Amino acid sequence: MRASFTAVEFHLPAPLLGNDEVAKLDPDWTAQKILDKTGISQRHVAGRDECSSDLAFHAAEKLFASKACSRTEIDFLLFCTQSPDYLLPTTACLLQDRLQLRTGIGALDFNLGCSGYIYGLGLAQGLIETGQAQNVMLLTGETYSKFLRPADISVRSLFGDAGSATLIRGIESDHPLIGPYVYGTDGKGGEHLILKRNSLREPAAAGMDATLTMNGPEIFSFALESVPLAVQELLQRAHLHRDDIDLFVFHQANEFMLKRLQTKLQIPPERFVIALRDFGNTVSSTIPIALHEILADGRLKAGMRIMLVGFGVGYSWGATLVRYTP
Repeated sequence: MRASFTAVEFHLPAPLLGNDEVAKLDPDWTAQKILDKTGISQRHVAGRDECSSDLAFHAAEKLFASKACSRTEIDFLLFCTQSPDYLLPTTACLLQDRLQLRTGIGALDFNLGCSGYIYGLGLAQGLIETGQAQNVMLLTGETYSKFLRPADISVRSLFGDAGSATLIRGIESDHPLIGPYVYGTDGKGGEHLILKRNSLREPAAAGMDATLTMNGPEIFSFALESVPLAVQELLQRAHLHRDDIDLFVFHQANEFMLKRLQTKLQIPPERFVIALRDFGNTVSSTIPIALHEILADGRLKAGMRIMLVGFGVGYSWGATLVRYTP
């Protein structure tokens, strides 16, 4: 029994934050300058009472509506988020009930950001190929917008909110359909993208909201160093050459970073996916959103080999290969 990437959907909150509005935060910025620097023209922002579980829930409902699977088929639910509804209970447990899934299933949250989708695929594959599950629903959901300082244009221009749902199904196959994997962790970089004053380590002070702080240049340097190494290591483990990969889907951090990575890795533009103009950086949801977009426009076809690479907060990174098997 092999784990296979079978279907993906995503959901965006309704409120839009366009570049014209973001540019009002700083007189030195214009809407065009934001687009030129980030490749983002708009991002969706969760409402005051809208949480990551709401976004993941609606993405999952789209997956069921597509007839990719039924509710009774799901036997494990994974939810990747860094903005859970509560510290406890586990948000995946709440989603099991809200989605009306069977009680005889496993459900857990895992806290990872931009590399989280890769880690989720690895967890799902492990569950399926060890006989613990047959059909795994991998959900992602983030509402980073709730952690951003209103006037911090450097992060406000980048991050958007979203949720996604992916079906990983066990099927009979003579060859692996997902993998191998490359993982990486460097906690020394944790301070460069961090949410303080909202934790047991640093409790929030009275009247002060928790805010996300980001050291953009450090993260940029980290990505330019770690991502090419991960790509090369993955190709070596799979005994493949770069030309054997049909499409490359990286975490959609920002267009400038993506194009630098594309150039450094010498990947032809027609095989390198950029899909963030209308969404922004949606953290763990960027890769599934990009996968959905290339499915919708016909670029991703059955049997294609795709390289997925996630990288960011932690520092954490991961890469894997996927064969699309609808």
